[in-house]
Amino acid sequence: LKSPYDTDCITWSPQGRLYQVEYAMEAIKQGSLCVGLKSNQFAILATLNRAPSKLAEYQQKIYMIDDHIGLCFSGLTADGRLICKFLRTEALNYKYTYGTNCNPGRLVNRLSEKAQIKTQRSSKRPYGAGCLIAGFDEHGPHIYETNPDANFYEYYAFAIGSRNQSAKTYLEKNFETFPEASRDDLVKHAIKAVKVSAQGDVELNGKSVSVAIVGQGQQFTFIDEKEVERVLESLNQEMEVEV
Repeated sequence: LKSPYDTDCITWSPQGRLYQVEYAMEAIKQGSLCVGLKSNQFAILATLNRAPSKLAEYQQKIYMIDDHIGLCFSGLTADGRLICKFLRTEALNYKYTYGTNCNPGRLVNRLSEKAQIKTQRSSKRPYGAGCLIAGFDEHGPHIYETNPDANFYEYYAFAIGSRNQSAKTYLEKNFETFPEASRDDLVKHAIKAVKVSAQGDVELNGKSVSVAIVGQGQQFTFIDEKEVERVLESLNQEMEVEV
């Protein structure tokens, strides 16, 4: 054990820290890379999928919650799926009760309230997964990040997971062009952010890179594998020209 203060998530250290919450945050840094970005019309999620072995299929990291909202997660896959199930239930109950789509911000707030309970009871543990949530409502597209410590934030663009700093650097350099970007340009930015963070021995193709989009007149939809591969091929050609 790191210290006598990390046996549960409700014991404070003398420095005012909750170690188990910090460990849960660390699990996100070890997970798959996830990227989210938005324009004035669209919000996009992109992930670098992993396979447990060469004999296994890639694990899915992007999930549809409702027609207007979806998420990707980094960290423990089982926790991410549980979060997905919770959000789907909340969205369905809201639509059944009020006859309209649930606001993405409301869903994110509900998830954070649930995550907060996990940090206040000794019989529970924090979620070991962080999420990027893309949604669209009457105010336009949104990108939210949620954490095991129950904090959530809205971003123009963001990245979580393993080796996310390279993706963040790329997004910080280019985010000012995102608001007016077209659908195709936004998809290209998302895939390039994933590409710059991928390790050299990681093969990038339509299966290892997943992309989904939601926006004005566009339900939450996965980008076709062939389109992803075309964008990757285009990026490779651009890099060869630069070299």
